[in-house]
Amino acid sequence: MLLHSKIEGNGKPLVILHGYLGMSDNWKTLSMQYAQNGFEVHALDLRNHGRSFHSDEFTYEAMINDVLNYCNHYHLDRINVIGHSMGGKLAMFLAITHPEKVEKLIIADIAPRPYPPHHQDILDALNAVDFSVQKERKEVEEVIAQYIPDFETRQFLMKNVYRKTPEELDFRINLKVLTEKYDNIGIALPENTVFQKPTLFLRGEYSNYIKERDEQDIQRHFPKAEIKTISKSGHWLHAENPKEFLAYSLSYLQS
Repeated sequence: MLLHSKIEGNGKPLVILHGYLGMSDNWKTLSMQYAQNGFEVHALDLRNHGRSFHSDEFTYEAMINDVLNYCNHYHLDRINVIGHSMGGKLAMFLAITHPEKVEKLIIADIAPRPYPPHHQDILDALNAVDFSVQKERKEVEEVIAQYIPDFETRQFLMKNVYRKTPEELDFRINLKVLTEKYDNIGIALPENTVFQKPTLFLRGEYSNYIKERDEQDIQRHFPKAEIKTISKSGHWLHAENPKEFLAYSLSYLQS
């Protein structure tokens, strides 16, 4: 099955991989700007996310195969890749297993190390929604707000809500599988795996996803890595400071 995507522009292929519970729509504005700067942008919806297919299998191995299948379908031989969070970890796995496929790699706010489960409040919030009771978006957001006080995070989650029928809302994500298989996301890159091409790691100034102690680990797996910090931003650095994110990423992609 083929992943859903939004394709814009002409030029070098640039594949964008969103994070956990995200979708290609999260990259709408940046995708347009990359397209205006000479790239054919493929913003993907990963399996169990956005408008892509739902599956009981949710592993990095399965997602790598999805991306390769997508690239074969569109005849994308060598790609530039931007991946955020879970999408960044997927991009790393793709690069170490199929280095011939990846030309330039940009990893947004994730390191190669393992991450313990830390989205429990978000999963609790989403699983508390009952669409047979909550019929309007406002009612859904009120349920989520009981768990998630942060407005920005709620807005990000609410992007997943759509009208399945005139009477009923639903989530675009496959919430059941994303909840059950959550532990698969936090795994580390295997020891002794190395990607020898240039790689740019971008971290948010206020985020704790890439710490100083991670820098050695990054250099071990990605010996040609550069690490840059996006100011005034947390984990959603591409949304919180898109101007700086675009400047760093474009400069790297065009160099």
